[in-house]
Amino acid sequence: QVHLVESGGGLVQAGGSLRLSCAASGSTFSSSAMAWFRRAPGKERDFVSAISAGGGRTYSADSVKGRFAISRDNTKNTVYLQMNSPKPEDTGVYYCAARDDSYIYYRRPGEYRYWGQGTQVTVSS
Repeated sequence: QVHLVESGGGLVQAGGSLRLSCAASGSTFSSSAMAWFRRAPGKERDFVSAISAGGGRTYSADSVKGRFAISRDNTKNTVYLQMNSPKPEDTGVYYCAARDDSYIYYRRPGEYRYWGQGTQVTVSS
C-alpha cells in the first residue's frame, strides 16, 4: 500500500516557478514508478511526467517538455515537479500517482494504482 500527499501548490505568475512535492509512505516507494497528472477545469485528468523507480529515466508530455522537470529523492520518499515558466493553461489540480512497478511509459490514469488528493496550481497571466 502506498499513501501519497501532494503539497506546494498555489498561485504563480506566468513565467515564474513553482515546485510541487509528493510525499509517499509505504515500503515499495523505491521500487515504484511515479508520475504527475493534472486536471484542468472542465477537462479530463492528463498525464504530465513520469519517473522510474531509480530516477534515471523520465518521460514527459510534449506540452511541458523543456519547462517542467520531474525528480525524486528515494531517501526522503518524495517526488517533485519543478514547474518553470508556467503558462495560464497549466492551471489545474495536480495529482501524484504511483505504479506497482518501475515502468514509466504509461500515460493513462487507469494505469496507476495509487493517487494523492491533489494540489491546486493557478497560473495568472
